[in-house]
Amino acid sequence: MRTERTAYDEKLDAILSASARVFAEKGYHNASIRDIARETEVSLSGLYYYFQSKEELLYLIQDHGLGTLLRMLEERLEGVTSPEEQLRILIHNHLTYFVNNMAEMKVISHEADSLSGEFREQVNRKKRRFTEIAKRILSELRPDSDLNPRVAAFALFGMLNWIYTWYRPDRDVGAERMARDMTRIFLHGYLGSEGARDCGEAFGTPPLAASAREWERRQRRTIP
Repeated sequence: MRTERTAYDEKLDAILSASARVFAEKGYHNASIRDIARETEVSLSGLYYYFQSKEELLYLIQDHGLGTLLRMLEERLEGVTSPEEQLRILIHNHLTYFVNNMAEMKVISHEADSLSGEFREQVNRKKRRFTEIAKRILSELRPDSDLNPRVAAFALFGMLNWIYTWYRPDRDVGAERMARDMTRIFLHGYLGSEGARDCGEAFGTPPLAASAREWERRQRRTIP
């Protein structure tokens, strides 16, 4: 059960959101606490009531963003047994959050190596949880696959996490359409099952088993 949010929580959220915009625009190393104070309209002494250092502020932005994303994912996955639907939920959850929180997304992705020590370990712990969830879904999706689930999981997150480098809300499709398209691309490849079979033959991989071909036919009927 969620606890009631306090004025402290709401103020901290506002500070983290404004700070994320500053870090996304200037870069973590080029931004100063004075820049944060101007953006948040909070005094330096007031800011240090919420964090003790610039690195702790970066940690709070990343930890809060990943924590929110993880909580939303686990809530949405609860009670869902179909691995296909679980994959759709994972992709949709990631993209809708990131599209609506582009600054936080850029800070999480671009400043991943700027944390050290316990801060970095705490953030990496949440990232490992995402990887575990994705690997489990992918393993259940194709238990007979000869693909490495770790490679597949990181390929998926690589597709999702770096949209900040190219996504433009005024030019590109919305989160719903993008989630649908990325799900189709990840499940079937850009060329679809026929193209995947041709690619497999070109690289000398064995043909798909009859059960796998039947699985692909079912997926074509369920993916919009």
